[in-house]
Amino acid sequence: MKVRIDDKFAAFAEHWRPKIVAQANGQDIRLVKTKGIFPWHSHADAEETFLCWRGEFRIEFRDHVVTLGPGEMVVVPRGVEHRTASDEEAEVLIFEPSEVVNTGDAEASEFTAPPGIRI
Repeated sequence: MKVRIDDKFAAFAEHWRPKIVAQANGQDIRLVKTKGIFPWHSHADAEETFLCWRGEFRIEFRDHVVTLGPGEMVVVPRGVEHRTASDEEAEVLIFEPSEVVNTGDAEASEFTAPPGIRI
């Protein structure tokens, strides 16, 4: 199935609520709009891959920060504490196992996305 990523991003406005756009081999490909700062968390059993589509997006670790622009990506290793952030709105693709909760081991909050939301 062909997916026009720009059209999918245009279909929603909320921040920090990933939407499943496709699935492959037990992984979700999720789209998320970001603005502000997401809570610190980790995922004990899964790596996360972030690919910046539009804007500037950063992944903050306790000892350094990785800033991504369009077309750049980073893999966060399993078990590594991190948080994500963007000063202005950014659009990001996330590749991770389907069972991963976006807030990882952080306490459930307004940032915790409902599972299984497709776009």
